[in-house]
Amino acid sequence: MTSDGSPPSEVSVIKILVVDDAIFMRSMIRDIFARGPFVIAGEAENGLEAVRLYQELRPDLTTMDIVMPQMDGITALREIIRFDPAAKVVMCSALGQEALIAESIEAGACDFIVKPFQPSRVLKVVQSVLGLDDQLRLPALPGRPGEGR
Repeated sequence: MTSDGSPPSEVSVIKILVVDDAIFMRSMIRDIFARGPFVIAGEAENGLEAVRLYQELRPDLTTMDIVMPQMDGITALREIIRFDPAAKVVMCSALGQEALIAESIEAGACDFIVKPFQPSRVLKVVQSVLGLDDQLRLPALPGRPGEGR
């Protein structure tokens, strides 16, 4: 039990890299991850910066805009996947970009979120991609204490 009487969380800290050329979108995503086990490890405003920061920070999850200057999100995604095939990247796109969403999934994205998005949808996608339960905890693995085995 923790000091407030709740059971301990099985997740320590989940590092997030936020990539979007619009500062207000990065701010909105940062606010969504302000609670829970999340920490914003870094922010990038273009794909080139995203690739560099991914290699430096090794985040648990990256949110990636598709349309950005210097290097678009799909190209950055491909570079990140080439560097780390296990990378967990969730693409963020505006309505009407279905072809780009399909291309990003083919390139290795785990999922996508359509803008404008609701915080609950973002968290639901993150839970799914990271294998977290509804309380943002990792699922119990066989043989862990407290499973009655």
